[in-house]
Amino acid sequence: MLKYEKILKIKSDLDDVKNNLEDIVEQLNKLLKNEDLMFDLRLILNELVVNGVIHGNKLDENKKVELRVLIEDNNIQIKVMDEGHGFEYDRDSYDPLDMKSSGRGLFIVDGLSDELSISDEGVSVVKYLS
Repeated sequence: MLKYEKILKIKSDLDDVKNNLEDIVEQLNKLLKNEDLMFDLRLILNELVVNGVIHGNKLDENKKVELRVLIEDNNIQIKVMDEGHGFEYDRDSYDPLDMKSSGRGLFIVDGLSDELSISDEGVSVVKYLS
């Protein structure tokens, strides 16, 4: 059974985000060895962390985004927490034909995830490995 856990506090700087996500993706790729799954995970991680930096922390480099990645029990769990004031997400109200960028990232993450939950503690995603 695969077991992996990583907790990072990432500065609200897009270069720092890029470097940290590249490292995690490389580690996950060595463990999972599945191109389709890695594509989904790369997109999920990028959308959630970048959303936290831009929308939650407003690119304030004094604020951090916490990223937790856990693999156990045949699933991968991703949790992202920023220092923002929270937000409302209503999947049914987002219309991709409107061509609005606001909400698009979470809509994509929702579609790629097996479970998505949003609370005051952050955004959590579960992706099944089989």
